[in-house]
Amino acid sequence: MPKRSAGLLLYRQPVSEPLELLLVHPGGPFWAKRDLGAWSIPKGEYLPPEDPLAAACREFQEETGAPAPEAARAEPLGDAVQAAGKVVTAFAVPGDLDVAAIRSNTFRMEWPPRSGQWRDVPEIDRGGWFQPDEARRRIIPGQAVFVDRLLDLVRAAALSPSSG
Repeated sequence: MPKRSAGLLLYRQPVSEPLELLLVHPGGPFWAKRDLGAWSIPKGEYLPPEDPLAAACREFQEETGAPAPEAARAEPLGDAVQAAGKVVTAFAVPGDLDVAAIRSNTFRMEWPPRSGQWRDVPEIDRGGWFQPDEARRRIIPGQAVFVDRLLDLVRAAALSPSSG
């Protein structure tokens, strides 16, 4: 059975400004010099029968240090399979976050590998707000579908008769 992760794709659209999406960059020495194709939605692993939305909210707080936005406003973006086979379930949620205030939890890793040297590193080392085209360039390729699905939701809401 493949590993499963769940996460939130936070988005905002200031008045008269383009849509922006929150992405986070993984911490640790392996990712330190990687940028394009390395960012992610804030997410983390969970085990069924845990509810994916509850897991996504928990992981958002662990990775950003900020409370998750109101889950009742979350829109499912479905699943995507990453290159290593992990299945990621995502939810779109409107909100805002000061990326300068992000404080991630840490994990212990051996670095360099097989060196016997252990260090605590943050799960994520920074976050950023990106317009959709830039978000597609930066996000892990297996998660890019979430950007497109979010744009479809935003377009559908803008065209629906009840949005006016």
